[in-house]
Amino acid sequence: MTTDNADVTARPRRSVLYMPGSNARALEKGRTLPADALILDLEDSVAPDAKDAGRTQIADALNEGGFGNKEITVRINPLNTNWGIDDVEAISKVPCAALVLPKVDSAQMVLDLSAKMDASGAPAEMGIWCMIETPQGVLDAHEIASAHPRVECLVMGLNDLAKDLRSRHTVDRTPFLFSLSKCVLAARAAGISILDGAYMDLNDEDGFIASCEQGRDLGMDGKTLIHPKTIDAANTVFAPSADDIAWAERIIAAHAEALAAGKGVVVVDGKLIENLHVAEAERLIALSGAINDKGA
Repeated sequence: MTTDNADVTARPRRSVLYMPGSNARALEKGRTLPADALILDLEDSVAPDAKDAGRTQIADALNEGGFGNKEITVRINPLNTNWGIDDVEAISKVPCAALVLPKVDSAQMVLDLSAKMDASGAPAEMGIWCMIETPQGVLDAHEIASAHPRVECLVMGLNDLAKDLRSRHTVDRTPFLFSLSKCVLAARAAGISILDGAYMDLNDEDGFIASCEQGRDLGMDGKTLIHPKTIDAANTVFAPSADDIAWAERIIAAHAEALAAGKGVVVVDGKLIENLHVAEAERLIALSGAINDKGA
């Protein structure tokens, strides 16, 4: 559950892989993958006649464990379906970091899920990740992000959003830039994380990397993925580089020296360093440390 902005945004969520909950082989493989997090899916990737079996399979896998230090979440079905209610009741009782709620249009949807989680015995630390994939969800992103302390992350869903907007997927993603940036603003205002939408062309490695770099530059914490072969690239793009860490360490050291000397102005390589730069440097150091702790 969200408790501190710096803690949340320093948690590695560089690579977050969707995995179908009805596929036992995929769940087993998920235990060995270097993704920071998994979204075990009960919604789009699971056929209606497989949802009950998929739910049981996910619950059994989470009870069995063996996922290491990966953050394991479950995407449930919407609460206005019988599957969604059953999903919450089942997953609230097993080890799970968060429930991922699809097509969140309002803060009320978050409150309804949290109330159902409480009634189903979910621990207080089980979070909610909100998928923003509709025009209304984008417009109400701030209200959604700040709706409840359980909300930890916004997850962009660009395929459904494109359908509703009647927009096209372009190389530069211009049709989505307003939506992406608005949701980054909402996440940062609420002190939570945000994940970029999945890249669907698995044969376009250059395009995938460019999409990751754009998402990083917009302020995203990581990217949702649909195939394990994209994990390494996402981990690299969304991790602080060696140069980033070296610069952060210099800033922190120079700022400490200036404070000790009673100086009010810090200049490093001709650049004026303010408290905001130090705070960002400390976040990068914390993120790098968390990544190293994961061994990734």
